[in-house]
Amino acid sequence: MGGALDPAVASGRNEVRRALDDLGPGSRIVVGVSGGADSLALAAVTAFVADRESYDLRAVIVDHQLQVGSAEVAVRAADQLGGLGNLGGVAVGADIVTVGVGTAGGPGAAARRARYEALAGLDADAVLLAHTLDDQAETVLLGLGRGSGPRSIAGMTEHDGLWRRPFLALRRADTEQICRAHGLDWWMDPHNSDPSYRRSRLRSEVMPLLEDVLGGGVAEALARTADQVRADGMHLDALAALVAEPRDVGTLLELTPALRSRVLRAAALEAGADGSALTSAHLAELDRLVTAWHGQVRIELPGGVACMREGRSLLFVTTPVAG
Repeated sequence: MGGALDPAVASGRNEVRRALDDLGPGSRIVVGVSGGADSLALAAVTAFVADRESYDLRAVIVDHQLQVGSAEVAVRAADQLGGLGNLGGVAVGADIVTVGVGTAGGPGAAARRARYEALAGLDADAVLLAHTLDDQAETVLLGLGRGSGPRSIAGMTEHDGLWRRPFLALRRADTEQICRAHGLDWWMDPHNSDPSYRRSRLRSEVMPLLEDVLGGGVAEALARTADQVRADGMHLDALAALVAEPRDVGTLLELTPALRSRVLRAAALEAGADGSALTSAHLAELDRLVTAWHGQVRIELPGGVACMREGRSLLFVTTPVAG
């Protein structure tokens, strides 16, 4: 990497530095790696930042065992990261973690769940994920298609507890350029071009069509929309948290529908409902217990929780799990 610093590399380093600016020397940083361009690029630029800031960095390559040759892909990625020092970069130590993937929610969701569980158990101060602006745009479109409310189109956050996504402002073309600048050969996941996956079709068919019809800049516009919706949502969540009696029907009736929905969702989550499966339809049923109660017995919620109305209060109870 001699000569002038590649602009994509500079941008990547700056984004990682900004994402980790609250952490001090010795902080344990993990980069999740698949072997694709996005995660290899993230590991390469994070290695530079970690070396300068004295972070304790490890790359963790998650092998989902979903495809023939996945073990070889993982070994190849580890070897490349370990050899960065010979190419003018900073070498990255890498561990390979093999996970089993279930079937609940479909293969993509199951793989993501297994990956997150593996990375969450590594005793890190921060885990970096390589989602890009393109991923964000696709996530917003998927949320629009589901029609499940503003939360579904708020996209991914840059900082969500343990998880950090420094590359949400970078495009896939940037990560590929970062890899080229570091002499890294990335793996092309065949699932990314498999038309049986919705996200793959969005990537290969829908986004190019939207760019053509709308004149370009669609991915950036979708990402900006996510930022704006997320900011509004965070404000509403903060207001919802201030409601003193979130299960009191009289209190709930005084709230606007938008704020009442947030309060009901928070109450359901506090009672143990599964937030990943809690939909706008569930919230609408809860709202009817407040605004249009005609003696409904109870509302079943995902996660083994039910809600019923007793007089002027909502009561959340745990329900037996089948099996």
